[in-house]
Amino acid sequence: MDDATPYGRDVRVGSDVSASRARLAADRAETLARAAALGREFDGIVAANALVAVDDEHDPDGGSTAFERAHVAALMARAREHLEELDRALERVECGLYGQCEGCGGTIPPERLEVRPAATTCVRCAQSDPRRRSS
Repeated sequence: MDDATPYGRDVRVGSDVSASRARLAADRAETLARAAALGREFDGIVAANALVAVDDEHDPDGGSTAFERAHVAALMARAREHLEELDRALERVECGLYGQCEGCGGTIPPERLEVRPAATTCVRCAQSDPRRRSS
């Protein structure tokens, strides 16, 4: 059997392009808002540390401040990555490739796209390659 998924290769998940675009745009707006809030939080941590002579080695709060700063920076990086994934998904919508698995060429189930709008692979391909984090 040539079909990679039970939905078959001829099913167009992207047939409702406006719904896909709206879902991706909403996710993008939410991610932008989260990134902005994280940026403000990071700036607040940096500003608070600038007011105090911080010596991470001798200050009992220095280690936790460094951890907070690193944690927020990691969350900001993840938000930027997610924005890039969403932008690529929006490009796939415009090209008519949204909902097509990059691994096997089959159709990504609509339920998967509902949960992970930026998904690039079907469940089977995502499970077969555990290195793919956001497939």
